[in-house]
Amino acid sequence: MIRAAALASGDGEKLQAVLDAMYFGELPQFELSAVICPEKNAYVMQRARSAKIPAYVVDPDLFPTMTTHSMAVANKLKDMDVELVLLDGYSVPLGVIPYQFQNRIIGTWPSLCPAFEDCEGDVFEAVLVRGCKLTGATSFFADSDGRVGKIIDQRAVAVLPDDTAETLRTRVTEQAEWPLLAEAVKLYCAGKLGK
Repeated sequence: MIRAAALASGDGEKLQAVLDAMYFGELPQFELSAVICPEKNAYVMQRARSAKIPAYVVDPDLFPTMTTHSMAVANKLKDMDVELVLLDGYSVPLGVIPYQFQNRIIGTWPSLCPAFEDCEGDVFEAVLVRGCKLTGATSFFADSDGRVGKIIDQRAVAVLPDDTAETLRTRVTEQAEWPLLAEAVKLYCAGKLGK
C-alpha cells in the first residue's frame, strides 16, 4: 500500500479525480492519508472532509520564511510516513519538499509540455492567441524547484474553432488533467514509474 498526501489549494478539482478513482476501486494499492493546504477556507478542505480524509492547514503566515514553512510541511509528510505527494494547485513554493521527496511528487500541467510550461498568464488564453490546433495536459514528477520535471504522460486535446479560454479549460481539465493524475498515481502504485 502506497501512503500519499496531497498538497492542494483552491477548489481541489484534480484531487476529486483521485478521490473518485479511489471510490470506484481503481487505485487498490493507494491510500490518501492527508490533504495539506495553506488556506483554511479553501474548498479542497471540504472535499477532503467529505471523503473522510484528514485535512490540515499549514498557514505560511505563521512562519518567518517560506523555507521554514516548507520544512514544516516536509516534516508533517515524514511524520505521517508519506511516500507519494500529489500536487493540486498548491499555491505556495515547495521549497525543501522536492529534495526530501525526489521522484515522489506528482502533478499535472494544462499543456503539452514543454509548450507553455513557463506561461505566466492564462495558459488557455495563450494557446488561443498563438493559434494552436492542439493542446492538452502533462503529468510529471516535480523537479527540485517544484516545476515540471520528468514527464510521466501526456494527453492531447483538440482546440476547436469556436473555443474560448473557458471552454478549452473545461475540456482540457476533464479530458486530460483529471485522468492523467489518477493514471499517474495508478502507475506509481504498480511500480511502473520507477522510484
